[in-house]
Amino acid sequence: MTVYLKTRITAVGPEVADLAEGGVVILFADGAPEELAEVSILHKSVDGPADNQPEAGTPIRIGALDTTITAVGETAWKKVRDIGHVVISFNGAAAAERPGEICAGVVDTAALVAALSSGTEITIGE
Repeated sequence: MTVYLKTRITAVGPEVADLAEGGVVILFADGAPEELAEVSILHKSVDGPADNQPEAGTPIRIGALDTTITAVGETAWKKVRDIGHVVISFNGAAAAERPGEICAGVVDTAALVAALSSGTEITIGE
């Protein structure tokens, strides 16, 4: 299987845990404006992003937390490629509500919050 993106968390904004407790994480590449960094996980790509986008069923891993993608919004992967930005909703939805969103399987939100720390790898695919 293809690795669509492998990236490493470089910083976690002060409001990230509140969003993650609701099953939502926002990724932004290093260098995001301060007001966006407050609610975002900043990251630096290790591999990718691939030109082609992942599909439903593609694995997604944050540290030791595993699930699969259930839907990809129509502009989500373009934003990942262009500016390293995406909203990941761990809601299990079969269709993304917003064009820039990737939906993934429901996870234990306490485990999600615990996984979000500097140095943790996020992998889509594999």
